[in-house]
Amino acid sequence: MTYENLDRKLINALLNDGRASLRSLAEELDVSVTTVSNHLSTLEDDGIITGYTPVVDYDKLGYDVTAVIQLKVEGSSLPDITDRLQEHDQMVSVYEVTGDHDVIAIGKFTDTDHMNEQIKELLIDPDIKESNTSVVLNTVVENQQFELDY
Repeated sequence: MTYENLDRKLINALLNDGRASLRSLAEELDVSVTTVSNHLSTLEDDGIITGYTPVVDYDKLGYDVTAVIQLKVEGSSLPDITDRLQEHDQMVSVYEVTGDHDVIAIGKFTDTDHMNEQIKELLIDPDIKESNTSVVLNTVVENQQFELDY
């Protein structure tokens, strides 16, 4: 039996059901439980699969304000700023980017006062030269993952 594309098929199966048992994955992929276990271990060891987490609807938990924060940063301070952003619990994504800004961060907040408080805390940093914050009016899609081609 050939295992061509098995890893991609396994990833796709887990994207559909991250709680699937080894036995159900083996049945779906028409391979043995041992084969699934070995491939899964390799994917984890290689850092391709880094964890199994629930997808949380933050809106339903009261974090219904999403902000996109764009920052211009002193060049040498970029690692320090991104590290500090990661430490904020409400920052769900932090990106170093090209273009007019150096960093884009996505934050989830309980209300605009909470957002304002967190952003002001960031802006007292002398290494942040400029900021631009946009409040999301409507989330069309979020945390979207996609199946792999094989």
